[in-house]
Amino acid sequence: MKYNKEAKPGAQEKSSRVLQLAVPFFLLCGFSFYLGGIFCSEKTRLETNGVKIAVPSAKESLAAPLQIKAVSFPECSADYQDYTPCTDPRRWRKYGVHRLTFMERHCPPVFERKECLVPPPDGYKSPIKWPNSRDKCWYRNVPYDWINKQKSNQNWLRKEGDKFLFPGGGTMFPKGVSAYVDLMQDLIPEMKDGTIRTAIDTGCGVASWGGDLLDRGILTVSLAPRDNHEAQVQFALERGIPAVLGIISTQRLPFPSKSFDMAHCSRCLIPWTEFGGIYLLEVHRILRPGGFWVLSGPPVNYENRWRGWNTTIEDQKTDYEKLQDLLTSLCFKLYNKKDDIAVWQKLSDNSCYDKLSEPDTYPAKCDDSLEPDSAWYTPLRSCVVVPNPKHKRSSLDTIPKWPERLHVAPERISDVHGGSASALKHDDGKWKIRLQHYKKLLPAVGTDKIRNVMDMNTVYGGLAAASIDDPLWVMNVVSSYAANTLPVVYDRGLIGTYHDWCEAFSTYPRTYDLLHLDGLFTAESHRCEMKYVLLEMDRILRPNGYAIIRESSYFVDAVATIAKGLRWGCRKEDTEYSVEKEKILICQKKLWYSSNQNSR
Repeated sequence: MKYNKEAKPGAQEKSSRVLQLAVPFFLLCGFSFYLGGIFCSEKTRLETNGVKIAVPSAKESLAAPLQIKAVSFPECSADYQDYTPCTDPRRWRKYGVHRLTFMERHCPPVFERKECLVPPPDGYKSPIKWPNSRDKCWYRNVPYDWINKQKSNQNWLRKEGDKFLFPGGGTMFPKGVSAYVDLMQDLIPEMKDGTIRTAIDTGCGVASWGGDLLDRGILTVSLAPRDNHEAQVQFALERGIPAVLGIISTQRLPFPSKSFDMAHCSRCLIPWTEFGGIYLLEVHRILRPGGFWVLSGPPVNYENRWRGWNTTIEDQKTDYEKLQDLLTSLCFKLYNKKDDIAVWQKLSDNSCYDKLSEPDTYPAKCDDSLEPDSAWYTPLRSCVVVPNPKHKRSSLDTIPKWPERLHVAPERISDVHGGSASALKHDDGKWKIRLQHYKKLLPAVGTDKIRNVMDMNTVYGGLAAASIDDPLWVMNVVSSYAANTLPVVYDRGLIGTYHDWCEAFSTYPRTYDLLHLDGLFTAESHRCEMKYVLLEMDRILRPNGYAIIRESSYFVDAVATIAKGLRWGCRKEDTEYSVEKEKILICQKKLWYSSNQNSR
């Protein structure tokens, strides 16, 4: 139809024109609706190998549980018994050697993921119970002689019969770790009165330092990479001492700012003054104002030690002076020093950082765009993270001492949406009731059968706080996609890490006795495939270990179905309030040995 531009359109022509425009408009809307329906229906369908999961609408999901077909998983081959997917030495050659980048997290793409069950070593048996495990473990559980042969003169460990013994020696403490820590306590009296509660040990060896501190009320995260020392972190966890795989390289460590009251390095061979001091800048970020950094080994006590370090006294003197200058520029002061141990304290007074704003100052103050607590695949930067001046009560001299700080609402809880003192009190009360219920359902909780515990998606560390008097420790995990509550966990005197459960956790297989999750699949199933999360849980859970899976009724039967394919025995239980919308699965992983059949 043609329009007569010279004629004046009448009412009828107007009506005709509106109709012409309306018809294609409605056709377009209808077509868009059709495409949207196709897209949305595809988006709400998840597919796995051998498993098809149709995700209904929210309204339907309230009535109908998730249906899933049974699936079984083959055994991995025996050479995968210590498989750590995101720190796998088989893949190191793909990454650069500069600053040991290859030792950082590099998770395999989806098409390279292993969909098999990691076997235990031949002869594996249930670990020795705590506290005896601190001093010995079964050789067949961690069958590696490298450390024993290379470090035999340093008393890290020694093999006797069917066990490894841990005499508490180390490179810098030949008289034993207890004598070493005694000297440290003389230099830092705050270690004795509850002022210092959380610590990190970089380059931890077999974690004897962190193990000794447990009896002194100090909870330590022992950190070491998967390197040629072979299984340091695995030895630590086999002993029942908190530890994770990690390295200060090019990415921030997965902890919030101001997490630790003390950081320690005993001849950990980290080049602190190289690359613009970037490694020490990261220690500065995670150390609480007023906290202590402890260094033993080169270049401390260089006057008496330089001959054993294959260097000259002049070189060591220069290294020590460079270290001292760097620490001063980062607002540390030398606190105490004796023999092989030097202690620096991070200043609590923010006025020290004013000089960082001056032109040409190096390292400079970080700009506001660099979130201090951003620590999941966040690159290291050569700038100083200045403590937030609005936090008046987060320095070591103002935060409550242990154990009072466990139940005092930290100042940083106000940074969490909905966070408050009353919210924390309510959370603590809730977890006391939940833990009592768990102990009825699983009597092993609270006994020496369970030592290493992971709360896979905590909020404020409520489970860890409720179980503080039990003979266990809890690794509190906060999702990198959830509200950032991990600073609150640390301010309470507990430990934890950021993590994304779409990836593997930074630990060896068979390192936890109990895994607990609360609504993890409800919160993350739109991102993380349930099958892979459960396979990862199986990898890190010890044989005969337990999982407490608290989930919506919609997910719980589907989880139980997949768990059968993992060779877990599960039973469904009511929650403490016996509500229908939420259930608890109590699962136990069976001990099995590789059959060398159907392996891959």
